[in-house]
Amino acid sequence: MCFGDNIPRPDRSSRWILKTAFRISFFVVLILCASCRVASAEGTGQQVADPRDDLSPWGVGSGAELLSAYPVFNPVLKDAGVKWLRAFYEWQTIQPKQGYWNFALPDALVRNARSNGLHVLGGFAYLAPWASADGGTRKFPIKDIQFWRDYVAGLVQRYHSDIKYWEVWNEFNGSFAENGTPAIYAELVREASIAAKQVDPTAKIGMSVANFDVGFLDAAIKAGAGGHFDYVCIHPYEVLERLSDGGELQFLNMAATLRKMLAANHQPEGMPLWITELGSTAPERPDAHLDAAQGASLVKAYVLAVASGFARVFWFEARGPSYGRDKSFGLLRLDMTPRPSYIALKVLTDSLGSEPTPAGWLALGSGGYGFLFDTADQPILVAWAPARREISLTFDSEIRLVDLKGETKLLSAGRELTLTDTPVLLTGLSAELVEKARGQKTQPYSWASGDSRVELATAWLGAVNVENGVAQVNPQTTITDVTWRRTDFSRPDGEGHYVYFWVNPQFAPFGARTFEITAVVRRVAPDEDAGMSLNYESRNGYVDTDYRRIPAGDGWHEITWRVDDANFVGAWGWNFRLNGISSPNEFLVNEIKVRRVR
Repeated sequence: MCFGDNIPRPDRSSRWILKTAFRISFFVVLILCASCRVASAEGTGQQVADPRDDLSPWGVGSGAELLSAYPVFNPVLKDAGVKWLRAFYEWQTIQPKQGYWNFALPDALVRNARSNGLHVLGGFAYLAPWASADGGTRKFPIKDIQFWRDYVAGLVQRYHSDIKYWEVWNEFNGSFAENGTPAIYAELVREASIAAKQVDPTAKIGMSVANFDVGFLDAAIKAGAGGHFDYVCIHPYEVLERLSDGGELQFLNMAATLRKMLAANHQPEGMPLWITELGSTAPERPDAHLDAAQGASLVKAYVLAVASGFARVFWFEARGPSYGRDKSFGLLRLDMTPRPSYIALKVLTDSLGSEPTPAGWLALGSGGYGFLFDTADQPILVAWAPARREISLTFDSEIRLVDLKGETKLLSAGRELTLTDTPVLLTGLSAELVEKARGQKTQPYSWASGDSRVELATAWLGAVNVENGVAQVNPQTTITDVTWRRTDFSRPDGEGHYVYFWVNPQFAPFGARTFEITAVVRRVAPDEDAGMSLNYESRNGYVDTDYRRIPAGDGWHEITWRVDDANFVGAWGWNFRLNGISSPNEFLVNEIKVRRVR
């Protein structure tokens, strides 16, 4: 058949015959290919790899708006050491009318990716208008689930020789599935898995979720997706944003939280975890400060993800800007010139290699981050200081330092190194330091505040917060004093009405439900009425509690809420917040206390 032809759909009996014949042929080919590979490898002791797969974590995605530029950006991604591309065409493009298929665009995309050594992560999304109840591409219900099964089977049949991994939908829990529920998503996952594996038993099916919405994944698994997926995909944009405020620990704990959720649902131990979207923006026109910040964010994202156990990481996106903005997530600008983030990615892949192995971690100086990786040549430490801080270090050996521009310098033993919040790559570490990092690989991070053995976590707010198990998220939304913080109703974005918090999962692990949350607050002026409600993360999403007035006077007052259905996973980057949207006036916050009841 010719690429791009509209292909009539055969009747049901003919399709059964064709599918049966194909499956028999497919299995015969698999057996013959396996025999050939075994014969060629006999005596070498080597395991022959699946050409559709590898162990590289380096991935990049492309949004639909700028995907047409892939013939230009795919070779550029290859040059940067990228091995995985998350990009595919929608159902409505491939099957514009019921009974007709047009594979021209995905054929060309897959062919080009193959020629550039990129593995494609395929996607099943969204609805074809003829299959949707309202004639659109996002609104449920689907007219007939058999339409979905046939669509999945058709794609896997066409591309099984190139694509092993498929992601079911894109951010179903976000804005891409109107009327969507965990039960509907569970059905899509289950039926996609069954249909795909009937065609290609080696196909791998991934569940996907916007942000870090572990609660949605948990609900979908319980609704019938359990046992019908092979890996989990998340898009933790909000967690990445927290790195500018010291959110490394929150990022590092995502993998552990996912594993606890999967174990609680009796899913296979060691199931692969993927980050299939995350990114930060930079302006279209060069801006030295903001461009450098994007590059630092990218390096931290890949390093923290791989160090904590994610198998693949996809930066969003290859090229930008789009969506009518003057800034974008792109590694490349519209004219295809590289941003500093592209250079930083290339430095990272050149240094760590195509398949880096996380080997351990170090707490450097007074709170610095260090992550050790084994490479083909030597151990490499990726290191940086907490946000807006500097840390001075010395080493017992000569150190070779590579910055995110790829520039190299040597530091003699004993010479001072100043770490900032922009990562650097270090080699030449002493054997003692390397062994210390290796010995801590499976140990709890020493940066963590909070303890699973105690019942109370606290945060004292002020010019410099003192946080023990509770951290303020997005502190820029409040006005600071030495011993308190104040809401800022004047902010044009409205965020100044809220004071956000995140609780260390070592104190509040997945499955902990009952907490008492206390805010120590007072009015800005004794005679100006003020108050707040509490929004918190529950098993049914974020919920709002009753509004509480702050008593009159200039003293501090404790206001306590008890929650019995908590689910503190940080789906959107925070666990609870004080909500002053209904308050007639601003208020001050001195302390937050979280008591774990059970």
